[in-house]
Amino acid sequence: MRNYMEAESSTGSYHLLDENENKITSSNDYSRLRELGYKQERYRGLSFISNFSLTFSIVSVLTGISTLYNQALTFGGPVTIVCGWPIIGLMTLIVGLSMAEICSAYPTSAGLYYWSAKLAGNKIGPFAAWITGWFNIVGQWAVTTSVDYSLAQLVQVIILLSTGGLNGGGYQASKYVVIALHAVILLLHALLNSLPISWLSFIGQLAAAWNVLGVFLLMILIPMVATERASAKFVFTNFNTDNEDGINNKLYIFVLGLLMSQYTLTGYDASAHMTEETKDADKNGPKGIVSAIGISILAGWAYILGITFAVTDIPHLLDKNNDSGGYAIAQIFYDVFKSRYGSGVGGIVCLSVIAVAVFFCGMSSLTSNSRMAYAFSRDGAMPYSSFWHKVNKHEVPLNAVWTSAFIAFCMALTSLGSLVAFQAMTSIATIGLYIAYALPILFRVTLARKSFTPGPFNLGSYGIVVGWVAVFWVALISVLFSLPVAYPITDQTLNYTPVAVGGLVILVVSSWIFSARHWFKGPITNIGNSSEEA
Repeated sequence: MRNYMEAESSTGSYHLLDENENKITSSNDYSRLRELGYKQERYRGLSFISNFSLTFSIVSVLTGISTLYNQALTFGGPVTIVCGWPIIGLMTLIVGLSMAEICSAYPTSAGLYYWSAKLAGNKIGPFAAWITGWFNIVGQWAVTTSVDYSLAQLVQVIILLSTGGLNGGGYQASKYVVIALHAVILLLHALLNSLPISWLSFIGQLAAAWNVLGVFLLMILIPMVATERASAKFVFTNFNTDNEDGINNKLYIFVLGLLMSQYTLTGYDASAHMTEETKDADKNGPKGIVSAIGISILAGWAYILGITFAVTDIPHLLDKNNDSGGYAIAQIFYDVFKSRYGSGVGGIVCLSVIAVAVFFCGMSSLTSNSRMAYAFSRDGAMPYSSFWHKVNKHEVPLNAVWTSAFIAFCMALTSLGSLVAFQAMTSIATIGLYIAYALPILFRVTLARKSFTPGPFNLGSYGIVVGWVAVFWVALISVLFSLPVAYPITDQTLNYTPVAVGGLVILVVSSWIFSARHWFKGPITNIGNSSEEA
């Protein structure tokens, strides 16, 4: 008896990499997509600005920095936050440049796993695609889960402060209320992602504008309103070594604090997953990746400087008995306005600006997530693939949208048992995605070193060097963030980060060994599968 996915995959044929595969023979989007083995099934209406906007709103510096500011403030404090950001930014830009070059050569929504399949060659291409694809999609599910759950937590903090704060009898929602908020947010995101791509394009541009304006508003307003500001010496030299985990090694404390920056600067593969809906995809897809990273680095550092100059008492901000319940960013905003005006209402309004940015981030994350699921199932890698890759009359992969939202809800249910276990999602999102980012780059600088022919976005002779630096960096952060005492938050019994990431590795590899190697043949062409051509 054949595996059900083998039956679904057999309708197409594996698009083998021959000696002419890497030759860019057409600049037309539709023709180039056919050369890669696929027919056009979705409306191609995104401009560079639209592609960039969706990716920029996924990276969303307001989201990552605000929700993980506690992490960086605990491990290293201002030095880790202010000095760590440009370090992580530079290394992320290097990874993004390597990805952009490959994206230019293979502009398809399949993205990372397709790149791995083609660059690894026919012999190990299917295995390379399998590993890369599953790390990519699970990492994306984890991102959607963590972003929307973080928004639910932020809404809970806004409600708490609006009703008087923890010390003023304010309403503190239970974990069941938070998970219900998470469900409502996912429902709204699924509904928005059911709209035609033209609507998502408009919302994406609105989200990008909101993020940029929000950053500049808060970076100016918070230090301006503050009655007490930190000195430049404090902001650039203060190193916080006080943490509940008993970690004293300064180098390791610094490394743990970097997760805020590295987690924030993820998700830029979205530009690749949107290429089948983007005009001039071999140019605008790569430009979307690099531009989203570059502008996020600048905007993020500006935001970091603005709010860190308002930090004067780290223990108070991290105290779980303060008005916000230990939510550092919320407490900063609340204290700043309360100290000047006698009321923290202005701080609550500022938190609402962040909440809207997080909402846009979650929406765009689900957009990218559904496109990846659509592409991966189109190649037969997902259970019940024929269900996942169907598109509706508006050429939206509706089943992938709603099923991805449901999976993100299910993943958040772990918070009901252990918030520590759930917070491992942050590391799965970071490590899982970056492993998926690094694999095609690794194949590019090794197995395809001589055969790879870049598209219009070409790093030239620097491509190999940049690629090796990117691979080294991903290997380094994957090891460091998976160490026994790495964030997410540890308790006295177990840190779930290495367990979660290690478990994913075991599941993906074992599923290949015992099942997938017999039927998954890598990317398959869908040309000729239907009489209806795009």
